[in-house]
Parts: sequence; C-alpha cells; structure tokens
Amino acid sequence: MQQLAFEVITPIFGNSFKLETFDEYHVNHYKSWHYHPEIELVYINGGAGKRQIGSHMSYFNDGDLILIGKNLPHCGFTDRFTGNKKETLIQFKEDFLGPQFFAVPEMELITNLFTLAEQGLAFHGEIKVHIGSVMENLKNLDDFKKLLSILDILHELSQSKEVQILNAEKFAISTEISDQNRINKIFNYVKNNFQQPIPLETVSSLTGMTEPSFCRYFKKTTSKTFTQFVNEYRLVHASKLLAEKQLAISDIAFEAGFQNVSHFTRLFKQFAGMPPSTYRHEMKNIIST
Repeated sequence: MQQLAFEVITPIFGNSFKLETFDEYHVNHYKSWHYHPEIELVYINGGAGKRQIGSHMSYFNDGDLILIGKNLPHCGFTDRFTGNKKETLIQFKEDFLGPQFFAVPEMELITNLFTLAEQGLAFHGEIKVHIGSVMENLKNLDDFKKLLSILDILHELSQSKEVQILNAEKFAISTEISDQNRINKIFNYVKNNFQQPIPLETVSSLTGMTEPSFCRYFKKTTSKTFTQFVNEYRLVHASKLLAEKQLAISDIAFEAGFQNVSHFTRLFKQFAGMPPSTYRHEMKNIIST
C-alpha cells in the first residue's frame, strides 16, 4: 500500500522556482499520493487521464492545466497509458519572491489565486491552450525572463473565468502524522478495491474507528460521505472506460464496481450531466476533432 509522501522540492541553483519538462524520453515517475508546501502548476499537452486532487476525482481529456495549492495532496496525472505528448511543471513556494512581494496592492489578484488554489483549480478553453504554450516555451528563456513570464502566467490565470474549482471545501493535509496515515489508508483501500463491494464495516476497521465515528470523520475531512467518495471514484473510472474502450455499457458498469446497471446510469447522469451513451458519443467527437 502506498503511503502519503512528503515530496521534497529543490530548485536548481540560481532559481527561486523549479521548472521541469517530461516527455517520452524523460518520464515523470512521481505517481504516488503526495503533498508539498510548494504551489504547483501543471500543463499536460494532449492525452487523457485521471485527476485525484484532495478528495476530488475526475477524468480529463485533450490535456489539462491544473493549479494545485500548498499542502494539497494529489497523485501523478500521466503514465505510459495516458497518451500525453508532454508535461510541463512549475513549482514554487508561496513566498518564493520574498515574504512581502505579494503583499503589495498590485499582487492582490495573484494572492487571491493562491488562496483559491488550495482547493485545486483546473483551467480549460483558450486559457489552457495559451498558458500551456507559454509554459512549454519557458525552457527557451533566460532565468530573468522565465521569472517575468511566470508572474505574467499567474496574472492571466488570476483573471481567467475559464476555471473549475475541484474541491468545494479546502483539503490541506493535516499536520498530524496519525491523521495522514489514516486518510491514506482509506484512499488507497478504495483505489485498490473499488471494483468490489466495500462494506463500511471493513473500511472503518482499517482506521480503528466505529462505523458512526468513521462516517463523521470522513465527512469532516473530505466534505463528502464515504459512499459519495467511492461512487465518484467508480464514475471517474467509468468515464475513462467510456472514452477509451468499446465495451457495452453494462460491462463498463460492472468493471467500474457497480452491481446494478440502472443505478450506474442514474448516478452517471447526475455526475456527467448526460447518460453514459451520450458521454461516449461526445468523447468520440472531441477525440476525432
């Protein structure tokens, strides 16, 4: 079972931020459930995959642009199956330009962006394409112009309306080691067993809690019931299967861990705003364009 890991991020000498680019020759191997005090901006050029950021789970296609706030747990977004062309990553401390730099009035929008990013932000539309292109070009600039460009990126993101908040409530990791291990056990158990029934008795016993205590703890920590969390994980997996596999809807429902096809269809429509068959058709249109 993977443990929630604290990632140590060290900028290269002479920089106040870390910039990395991954592709088929330089693969990002950091896939585990982890967190760090740095803010992270990720651009995934092309392909599709799963997001797990805090208690939020969803499926992205045609790449992604994500801003992850400090101490917000998340998993890696790409692997050899996701078909991504390139992944560009910028990581920096909230005070990477000094404790007072973002306190001036001109930086108010960016400061607000950092606060909002603690819930996880996904950008879409024209801003995703534009900022993604700028991020990929950073490697061609000298250090000073890189810094100016990063500030300009943050300013543009702070003004964008093409954004989705991923966690309705903040999900910064607790500083208590025992609490980190507890939520980690739950998340990883769901990750490894979502295709099977998950009795509340089983998962509550993993944490050493009674069922009522576990339900209260989980809702307080994630702002979701445990049933909502498990169903969401299953629906994200179903979304991926619908986009990538030519399986019958009933087979996808069972593969995602649902025991009843009509129940799956009803939940999927609530989740995606359309029935599974319509979602599959929409994904085909997106991929073919």
